[in-house]
Amino acid sequence: MVISRLENSCLVALLCLTGAAGAAELPGRYFRLLETGIAPLERGWKAGEARVENHYYPGALLVSAVLYAKQHPDNRRYHSPNLLALARKAGDLLAGESETGLYTQHADHHRDTYMWLEAYRVLETELGEQRRARWRRELEKLIGDLAASTAERQDRGAYNSPFLGTSPNHYALWASTVYLAGKTFARPEWERLGAKVLRRFVTAEQSPDGYWGEHSNAGPTTGYDYLTASGVALYWEHSKDPAALEALRRSTTFHEYFTYPDGNPVMIVDDRRRHAYVSPWGHFGFSNFADGRRYAEFLTGFVREGRGSMEHLGRIAQNALYFHEGPVAPIPQDQPRYAHQMSVPAGIRKAGPWVVCLSGLIGTQAVTSRFYLDRQSSLSVFHQNRGLIVNGGNSKRQPELATFWEKIQGQVFHMPLTSRLRMNEDGDRLSVAYNTFFSDLEVDSPSERRLSFRFLVTRKGDPEEAQLTLQLALKAGETLATGAGKQVVLGAERIVLGPEQLGGWIRHHGWTLEVDPSSQLTWPVYPYFPYSNGPEKTLEHAVGALSTPIGLQGAKGRAQTIAFVLDES
Repeated sequence: MVISRLENSCLVALLCLTGAAGAAELPGRYFRLLETGIAPLERGWKAGEARVENHYYPGALLVSAVLYAKQHPDNRRYHSPNLLALARKAGDLLAGESETGLYTQHADHHRDTYMWLEAYRVLETELGEQRRARWRRELEKLIGDLAASTAERQDRGAYNSPFLGTSPNHYALWASTVYLAGKTFARPEWERLGAKVLRRFVTAEQSPDGYWGEHSNAGPTTGYDYLTASGVALYWEHSKDPAALEALRRSTTFHEYFTYPDGNPVMIVDDRRRHAYVSPWGHFGFSNFADGRRYAEFLTGFVREGRGSMEHLGRIAQNALYFHEGPVAPIPQDQPRYAHQMSVPAGIRKAGPWVVCLSGLIGTQAVTSRFYLDRQSSLSVFHQNRGLIVNGGNSKRQPELATFWEKIQGQVFHMPLTSRLRMNEDGDRLSVAYNTFFSDLEVDSPSERRLSFRFLVTRKGDPEEAQLTLQLALKAGETLATGAGKQVVLGAERIVLGPEQLGGWIRHHGWTLEVDPSSQLTWPVYPYFPYSNGPEKTLEHAVGALSTPIGLQGAKGRAQTIAFVLDES
């Protein structure tokens, strides 16, 4: 971290004076979010009504259970009879669904089972003998199946999807639910199984950089890593295994650094999604540490009352239940500058309003699963006031959105073969090699209003074609202006602006980008979305592809410079 001792002391003093730099105090804000979120259901649930959204009633069950059972000065609904009645009703509905077989038809119902189990645990003495027996019978049936699936995979070669046949975040959540059920229902075989799997997660499966890779530990899966960390955090709460706390320390550091100032995870290093959300998962695990408590406050500051899914409210309820109160300490987002480089070739730097992430992560070249993206992006640029400008999200089967592609004997290659990252205060440099060329991406130390970077592309072979592309985070409905005097309001209509129409620069959403004279811009380009196994459908997630051809003339070994300058305009 690049920050002086004096600056750090000033930040600590400021956080103490302002209540974590203006962030809402926790867990008080959790309780307010839960109150607001459950109110419509509390007012309007009629007999026989059912919601079709996945995770809706399990989330509502845990929210009402925690508000009822968690005694805290900031919980105004503690021991509210209405909430107890609501929790009982939601749990009875789940029991009925389980008895008829409908429950297990819901996607990811293992996540629902955790919320139901946790609600059972905190309300056990309030359920009455008949209801308690019914809930327990159905929960033990569901968790028995979950334990069998967990046991089947416990000794596989690695806890990632090529070995597990499921996602590591699923497996960690399965194991933590089985573990908690073992303690709740006095089933020692479940407790031992869950502990065995989760201890391996924390001692052998976590990357030294603090994440649990979904496909491999060659790089993180930033968004889903919050879910894996939640499973580990639940294990820590009930086991007090020191190795779990050490793993949570590493996880907290990873997530703090790879979160943008708007609370969203940095997605260029993610191999499963291009865009995620400000995560409510696992804050209670972060809250074991002073900076983690500040990080939880930072994330929660972006959650709006009455917004979000009921499952996310259920996870906020989990945070409220287990949150560790105490002093706060600064996080990277509180600092004027920081830099962090992982042991794998990816790093991030904040300098004033600019946040730049460089990724030379190398992915498996042919992952057939629709849920894994190609690690094909090298650069993302975020601005404190303008948001994401250069979108570094990865894609699949879309070389036109890769930072580089090359065509050799009619075949297109778009992922690097190898890479190296060097970061220092004078500027950062990411080197990536392909079959017929290699590139050195140099990023200068920015000023308050300007960021300069360039690609030095050195040809070593003879591709038929080769191209550099930056994905620009353009905003539908806003105007894009060019150096050639062209102005266009971005909409669904496809536009292609060639070099003559760009005129050397574009201006949009409060920023100006100087581009190479040979560049052209295409809008809208719809990136791949893994959950539909096809392109995105909305302009919200479309990007502009700024493409620059790589010159094929001249002697091999001579570098071509493709330079860009970003200004906040």
